[in-house]
Amino acid sequence: MKTPFTLEQFLDVFKNYNTTVWPIQIIFYFLGLCAIVLIFGKNRLSDRIINSILAFLWLWIGIVYHIAFFTTINKAAYLFGILFIIQGVIFLVMGVFRESIRYQYKKDIYSLTGCVFLCYALILYPVLGYFLGHVYPYSPTFGLPCPTVIFTFGILLFAGKRIPYFVLFIPAFWSFLGFFAAISFGILEDIGLLAAGLIGIAMIIAKNNGYKAAKHAA
Repeated sequence: MKTPFTLEQFLDVFKNYNTTVWPIQIIFYFLGLCAIVLIFGKNRLSDRIINSILAFLWLWIGIVYHIAFFTTINKAAYLFGILFIIQGVIFLVMGVFRESIRYQYKKDIYSLTGCVFLCYALILYPVLGYFLGHVYPYSPTFGLPCPTVIFTFGILLFAGKRIPYFVLFIPAFWSFLGFFAAISFGILEDIGLLAAGLIGIAMIIAKNNGYKAAKHAA
């Protein structure tokens, strides 16, 4: 994929972003861990809080990273920003206000795969990036698009009820676009982004079909 910017410009965006917003990256990791804890230790507010965290991350990426920083080298980032803002609003409306997206840990392949994605997004992604030469601040930290999309698919695999498919459209779109753009610059840790998109979508569809079949049987 041919991009309208160089590798140096791309990495400089990460540097400018990371140094400007520091130490909010620590807060993002804290929020990510909170979401994971709430899946395993549910209470009556867990689903709303988890979806609020996802909404905040997507809105932040859309407004701050894409529109405020990435547009300096790529005007298409205005469109990307709008898409991420829309996804943040989706999590707010569907997950917080309507409570249509709920989560539940079960000892099954979906939860296991979700755990793998979450570990990849929070731990393996930055570790692989470090050994591949993408050292902070010239690296995509958690709270930026690619690791956050992987994290999102990980959370969604814990869904305790059928997920509306439109919730998946923008994460799926970015898992393909982000992968092919980043891989052209040698950001090999984003192989996990494509894997999360392909595996996550297939498994969520299978899980949705299972819920649908159970409902019809009932």
